[in-house]
Parts: sequence; C-alpha cells; structure tokens
Amino acid sequence: MKLTKFFISFMAIGFFAACQMPSTNQNTNLGINTTANTNSNTSAAQNLREVPRPQKISDMSRERGEQETAAPVLKVAAPTSGATVNSSIVKVKLELTGDLKGYKTMKDPATGMGNHIHVILDNQPYEAYYNLDQEFELRNVADGEHTLRVFPSRPWHESYKTDGAFQIVRFTVKNGGADVSKPTTTDSNQTMSNANANSSAANANTSPEGKDVQSSMAGAVDFAKPLLTYSRPKGEYKGADSEAIMIDFWLSNAKLVGDGGEYRVRYSINNGEAKYIDKWQPVWLSGWADGKHTVKLELVDQNGNLVDNGGYNSTTREITVVR
Repeated sequence: MKLTKFFISFMAIGFFAACQMPSTNQNTNLGINTTANTNSNTSAAQNLREVPRPQKISDMSRERGEQETAAPVLKVAAPTSGATVNSSIVKVKLELTGDLKGYKTMKDPATGMGNHIHVILDNQPYEAYYNLDQEFELRNVADGEHTLRVFPSRPWHESYKTDGAFQIVRFTVKNGGADVSKPTTTDSNQTMSNANANSSAANANTSPEGKDVQSSMAGAVDFAKPLLTYSRPKGEYKGADSEAIMIDFWLSNAKLVGDGGEYRVRYSINNGEAKYIDKWQPVWLSGWADGKHTVKLELVDQNGNLVDNGGYNSTTREITVVR
C-alpha cells in the first residue's frame, strides 16, 4: 500500500511539473516573442522624429549663395543609351551645363566635401563623382544589361531636383571578361555592386560605407514609367552627423500628392511603422540609436500599393550610426 501511494504521489508531482514547463515548441515561440518585444522596445527607445534641416547645413547653404538656386543639366556622353560595350571596363563621361550660377564639381582637400555627381549602377548605392574632367570608370562589370543613373548633388549629398538634372541610360556588356568572383568597382577601388550573385566570394564583399553588394543587373526598368531613385541615407554616420540624418531621393515621371500628383513615398526604419513623404524634398530624422539600421523607401499610389518598375521602386539600404 505504501508503495502504491508513493507511486501515485510521484506521478502527480511529475504531471504537475509537466504542466508548469513549456514544450520545446513553446520555448521556441517564447524566444521569437521575446525577440519581437526586444525589437519593439528598441524601436520605441529610438524614438525617431522628423526635424528641421540642421543649422550646420542651413549655414552651408547660405554661404553657397546663388549655387543653391542653380539648375544644372547633365548629359551622359558615354556610354550612350543602347550601347554595347565589349569590355568589363565601362568609361563614364558626363557633361554639365545649364544655369549653373557657380556650381561646379570639386572636392575640398581639407574637408573632403564638395559638389559632385551621384553615379548609380543598376539599383546599387551611388558613388560620388567629383571631377568631371576625368572619366569615371566602372571596372569588372558583368556581362548583361545594365542601367546607369546620374544626378548632381550638394556637398551634404542633397540632390538638385530641377529639369534635366537626372539622366538614365541602358547599356549592355558583351564578352567583357569580368571576373564574376569579384565585385564591380570604380577606378578608385570603391565597390559599386556585386558582379555575380552566385559567387559566395563575391557575396562576402562589402565596402567601407556598408554597401550591400547584391547582383547588379538592369531589371525590366521602363524609363517612361514612375521611377524612384534611392539616394540617402547611406554608409556610416558618426558624432554630430548622426544627430539628424537625411532621407533624399530622385523622382522621375511622377508627382507626389503634396505637389499636385497622385503618388507618395513610403519609408520605414528597421521594418517599423510606415511613414509617408508627400512633397519632393529631403526629410531629416533625429533620435537614432547606435548600431546598424535598415532604411526602406518605396513609391506607392494613394492607396498604398507599390508602383513597380523593374523592382527599383522598393529599395532597402543598411546604415550604421556611431556616436
């Protein structure tokens, strides 16, 4: 009888303990929920908010005088649209005209800043082009069809949004002989894109500015349809530069609702709550936490539907904030 009572007691204790302990699946779910809560708390702690243009940038803008109201016009002299290039080295030649009001490309050796052109291969992060007197070379460009987008920028990377400033061309590299295990770079060895998505060695490459280096091909981009070109933010932000970070983009063949059109630009940080930009102008965000962040920009209609154009109207970049 004592043995029977002991056995019953033992079974009851085991059953009670089992009821108190989650299963393996429950543990997994709890882990996911905990992570989600952590991300949510981090986002809440970050408390991003839109702020006016920083005083430092306003001062720089004022000191530039008439340049701020310039209307630069770009022309892509090479490669011409529809060209076939039989080399993995693609030479980019741009011509700058228009109502420049003193605007010219250059880099101040002391500050490392200056007027420049944003050069974008396919849908990869831009590279800054400071000296139009020298050809800008794309090296190790993979065979296939590519797009090239260019537009002029201020020293703090805010784009000029005037007629003729933005240009896009499509070209094809054929029998170029690119090493598909390595990324596409500039002549100054800055990573522009990944030459081959199937290469683990190439996928491992990153640039000093934290660029993603995905496969670079043109996609089915229609130059006549609405097109959103991601520009900023990009790379690493340190110290005072991280206090307010600019979102900037180029918009082609479309107007935003605040400018009398029918489109909106939707942005989200770290997959958080979606926000909207309804006028074509930079947005400055303050309240960033240290670490890596993802920034997603999308062109949508008034109902929030993505306006697709070769996959280019939804772009995500990773940036790093270091205080």
